[in-house]
Amino acid sequence: MATPLHDGTRRTTVRLDTGLRRDIGRRSLLFTGVGSIIGSGWLFSSLEAARIAGPGAIFSWLIGAVMVTLIGLTFAELSVMFPVAGGVIRFAQFGFGSFAGFFAGWVLWVACAASAPSEVLAVLQYAKPYLPWLMTEKSGVLVVTGGGLLVAIGLMAVFSVINVFGVKLFVRFNDALVWWKLLIIVVTIGGLFALSFHPGNLVEHGGLFPAGAGSVFTALPAAGIVFAFLGFRQGVEFAGESADPQRNVPFAVIGSIVVTGLLYVLLQIAFLTGLPEHLLGAGWAHVTFTDVAGPLAGLAGILGATWLAVLLYADAIVSPGDTGLIYTAVTTRMAFANARNGNAPLALTRLNRRGIPWIAVLLTFVFGCLFFLPFPGWQKIIGFITSATVLTFAFGPVAFGALRRTLPDQPRPFRLPCGDLLAYLAFLSANLIVFWTGWEVNEKLFAAIALGYVFLACYRKFARRTLPALDFRAGSWCLIWIAGMAVLSYFGEFGAAKDTVLPGGRGPLGMIGGTLIIAGFSAAVYAYAMLLRPSFANTIANIGDPREQ
Repeated sequence: MATPLHDGTRRTTVRLDTGLRRDIGRRSLLFTGVGSIIGSGWLFSSLEAARIAGPGAIFSWLIGAVMVTLIGLTFAELSVMFPVAGGVIRFAQFGFGSFAGFFAGWVLWVACAASAPSEVLAVLQYAKPYLPWLMTEKSGVLVVTGGGLLVAIGLMAVFSVINVFGVKLFVRFNDALVWWKLLIIVVTIGGLFALSFHPGNLVEHGGLFPAGAGSVFTALPAAGIVFAFLGFRQGVEFAGESADPQRNVPFAVIGSIVVTGLLYVLLQIAFLTGLPEHLLGAGWAHVTFTDVAGPLAGLAGILGATWLAVLLYADAIVSPGDTGLIYTAVTTRMAFANARNGNAPLALTRLNRRGIPWIAVLLTFVFGCLFFLPFPGWQKIIGFITSATVLTFAFGPVAFGALRRTLPDQPRPFRLPCGDLLAYLAFLSANLIVFWTGWEVNEKLFAAIALGYVFLACYRKFARRTLPALDFRAGSWCLIWIAGMAVLSYFGEFGAAKDTVLPGGRGPLGMIGGTLIIAGFSAAVYAYAMLLRPSFANTIANIGDPREQ
């Protein structure tokens, strides 16, 4: 329970989560982020980024790493102050109360719950050349068959069982798999450079920016670059189970982005310079591979490196499998955090003797399996996950700014300079990524948010427990923010859908104009949120334990 200190300062003491085992060391916490970042996306992103931006894709990776680092830094300071499980959503509650906490918790839990099934679908898709009965093609998209569905449910069960047996077992599995993934990506980079190196590819086929400088930014969401970096937050989510969060969390958050960012840039350069001349005859936008396991394996085959192709075939199953294991663990922490916030049933906080919220694991398994019904293929689910997750990241910078003001004397072992400037840039980065994602994806996201508010009203009406105050006034900035982002996305020129309820994505807001408007809009929303932040007393109540209210 949070209690104010009566020494004239505005800070609080906090009782951290009890029952959770603090068994995750520094390297293992780093590896939760690295393992989550290197998932199913890395086998495809180099090709998709090259198609969209050509050699400019190198800058897309650098810009993406910087934008995500800005967001991650704000979460790192908050996680060191409050090393709790599920911090990405609990910080929204700490900073602005239950209304904002529910918003963040609902959207992120849905996105996380869909992430493990998406990795399972990736495993099945990559295994199809060997087990063709797993998936079939419908309307140009691979979807699971009846037999494939049973295998998918079985993999979800394996992920769940490993998590139920405790964080130590999870860490051992993840550490071993991450070492494998790092080895494969390093071998791939070195192998491509050694097999084929044509630096002229960077300037001879339309120049550095063949589709214009704007394509560098378009590639961030469209090519899966932002999706590739989303796993940085695992250091935040597992802070409540880290042996030394003050030292380990900043290292894990920043380290995971730096390590993987460097590898992704090198991989992109190796891919761009490794392409033979005949593949570039029609331009970057028309580079095509027919290999089901992905363009990197296809390129290795063309270059005669069968050994590298075989390694990539194997990793195409191992990498998404490890990421699915991580996201199963993360989703249970999300459910646990929502319950601790008072926005979900208290039973989700019940721990087994190994310190694992086992009912939350069961919920994750059931809900994850249900995702296979409306989203039977990997391509059908991944865009939604990206936009939803990035949207929830915006809560970190705003909560960061609010708690800097409300708890100015709170000990901050990891303190960032230029607080408001950095927080604003992080908030702006998240909003720009959502805007660039386009209306076709965002339309579904905004509909899911509206559905979440229906659930909130029902839960608060029928819940059989004492709930924290809603604090609608402090969280009202969320509605203004989401309404504004919906309008801006609708009138943007990104992501026009063929079949959509509202025909957005064809508007006048392009790269430059849209970015400038969102910059001003983000500043206004941030200032409004700071103006209506809760009082010191209300913040203490928000940080307190709902079970004791």
